[in-house]
Amino acid sequence: MTGAVRVLRAAVLPLALIGLTALAGVVLGRVYAGGLLTWLVVGAAAGSVLVSVAARRLPSWLVAPVSVAAMAGWTLWSLRLAATRAELPGGLLEVTADAARNGIPRLLTAMIPVEPTPDTVLVPVVAAWLAGLTGAEVALRTGRVLLGYLPAAGLYAAALYVVGPNAEPALGSTLVFVAVAALGLAAPTRTASGGGDPTAELTPRVRAAVRLRLATSAAFGVAAVVGLVALLGPVVAQQVDGRPVDPRRYVEPPQVQTLDENPLIRISGWALHPEQKLLDVSTQRLDAPPADAPPEADPAADTARSVRIRLAVLSDYDGVTWRVGATYRNAGRILPAATAARDSTVQTVRQQISVAELSGRLLPAVATPREVSGARVAYDPASGTLIRPEGLTPGLRYSVTSAEERPDSNLLASANVPAGDEVARVLRVADGVPDPMRRLATQLAEENGAPFARASAIEQFLAEHYRVVADAPSGHAYPNLGFFLFGPRNGGGQEGTSEQFAAAFAVLGRLSGLPTRVVVGFRTSGQGPVLAGDAYAWPEVLFDGLGWVSFNPLPRPNDEPRPVEEDFRPTPEDPPPSEAPAPTAEPSASPEPAAVADAPPGPDGVSTPVLVAGGSSGLLLVVGALLLTLLAMRRSLTRSRLVRGDPGQRIAGAWREVTDALRLAGRPVGDDLAATEIAGHARRALADARAGTTGDDTTADASIGGAAAVGESSPAVDELAALLNQVGFAPGAATPDQAARAAEVATAYVATLRSARPWWRRLLWSVHPTPLRRARRAPR
Repeated sequence: MTGAVRVLRAAVLPLALIGLTALAGVVLGRVYAGGLLTWLVVGAAAGSVLVSVAARRLPSWLVAPVSVAAMAGWTLWSLRLAATRAELPGGLLEVTADAARNGIPRLLTAMIPVEPTPDTVLVPVVAAWLAGLTGAEVALRTGRVLLGYLPAAGLYAAALYVVGPNAEPALGSTLVFVAVAALGLAAPTRTASGGGDPTAELTPRVRAAVRLRLATSAAFGVAAVVGLVALLGPVVAQQVDGRPVDPRRYVEPPQVQTLDENPLIRISGWALHPEQKLLDVSTQRLDAPPADAPPEADPAADTARSVRIRLAVLSDYDGVTWRVGATYRNAGRILPAATAARDSTVQTVRQQISVAELSGRLLPAVATPREVSGARVAYDPASGTLIRPEGLTPGLRYSVTSAEERPDSNLLASANVPAGDEVARVLRVADGVPDPMRRLATQLAEENGAPFARASAIEQFLAEHYRVVADAPSGHAYPNLGFFLFGPRNGGGQEGTSEQFAAAFAVLGRLSGLPTRVVVGFRTSGQGPVLAGDAYAWPEVLFDGLGWVSFNPLPRPNDEPRPVEEDFRPTPEDPPPSEAPAPTAEPSASPEPAAVADAPPGPDGVSTPVLVAGGSSGLLLVVGALLLTLLAMRRSLTRSRLVRGDPGQRIAGAWREVTDALRLAGRPVGDDLAATEIAGHARRALADARAGTTGDDTTADASIGGAAAVGESSPAVDELAALLNQVGFAPGAATPDQAARAAEVATAYVATLRSARPWWRRLLWSVHPTPLRRARRAPR
């Protein structure tokens, strides 16, 4: 009986060390999915302490190597188990190397709940084993129990810090930690050198003195502890209700490149190579919608292609580029479940997807993904966009299970749209919206009051007035959308890819008060290959209770679009110049009165011929002074544009010299055209002038050949357009040399265009007041 009691007493401290170390795994396991991580940490704690107990009679220098070897075995087994549970491909060596390389950053960037994978369990398991080994050696071999508690206490504190505000306060486990620590302190200890009273062999007098010193030291220690508790207790108590720091904010989550941040720019490239194979897809719908389910509210649905695979959701627009704007977190197989819209049904869709020639990091899936296996992923819950941090590779095969929402179409007509800070991101309209686009949105909104009616009106307007072409250039900045909506049909305007249709819908929708976003993905039947020609973009609108509803602004096949001017004519900001010939400086001659012989003298005795001559001379002097004044003012305006101001202002002034020259030549340009389009218009105007054409827009096409013939000798207006775009998109980047070059190009072009005009128009060129009137207007 005495031996059993002795063994039980000897086991109290090792069990306490195991419990203290294992409690760190319990705390950390609160942010993990399932209980695998907790059991692996408990196993590491028990293994490390038991190895030290078993090797207690060995030399101290030999215990550490034996324990580390046992730790390696337990760790490898844990990694293999975690990889098998997570269904991760690759051998044990590959999995271990990846976990060792990325364990800490992936642990701090993983989405909660964290799935126990090799890279998220490696650090906790190794840390628990090392804490158990250190604590056991200090507490059991040297008998310093409090010092032996420090590794377990540090591990416990680290687990609390990693969890941070992502779980409920760990009050219960902390109380258990204190109780177990007290139990270990209450148990008697024996060191490897033997037990007993160390003062037994001393004389009574010396023994009494030693015991007095020990009692005094203990009393001072207790007083110090009580004092610290009294001082620090209130401070600690105030922090109980405080929000702990989240260490995740110090670690940057996985980032993506430009093509993944804005996949909308890939639409035009895919449209030019429609036969390129990007994916292989196999789709299975696990549960059919119930018989009484509401019809699907999806204006973008296509019966021939019943499955839309989403690549990315773009919610941010700055007037130049649509972006995903996501914060990706490493995720396991099970993704966080979002709450479905109130008035919608959910159908489960499972897909097997094999990557062929699709590049980048974005991982295609039907919205909204709930479970992914076969690939390590990072996920943005706000947009539902998936990425593979390592990038896509040919032959990659993965499975994804999604919850596909189907809104009730019967409720759309009366549905409202949300407002406020929660949807400010998808309602924001960047500065610089062209006025014609704003007026078009206002016109469509005024004619349609309800949100769904407004969205349908925008969808119908785009589908009826614009054409889809595969070779349209990429671009969805304000100038690109302005040219797409209002550009001349015979000059490349009013046509584009789904990129321009979706982006124009989203911008017009936001201008109309609708929360919108752009989605990039693929239309497919759900089975077989997915080609580049299947890629397209579509807009979505957020409705209360229905969630995001897709729209299809693309025209129907074989439909001939109507001219935009039939339903919308942008009001010109400036009155167009008259098409009549410019007035000459010489007044038209009035019929001469019949000569009267011997005309009587005037009232003052001056004859009538003298009065007529004097009046004509005065009129000529006034006209001459006016012409000289206009000439001086025009030259001063040109000099201020080309010489004064910073380089950006001088480049803009050179561009205004060119546009004024086109207006003086009877070839004005609209303010909604892009700089490159105006440059092409300028080349054609010069070609027409040299060929002796009238300069009307109706002859522009006939003069294209003339433009090509003189293209090499005409001034480099394209270079000036490029400099203007640089000033617009990169303010402050222009140099004085570029400004001087812009002035040189503008001067050469104006001189060349003027020299091609008739002689009498050349006389009027320098004194025409139109540039002065336009210069006085406030800039847009």
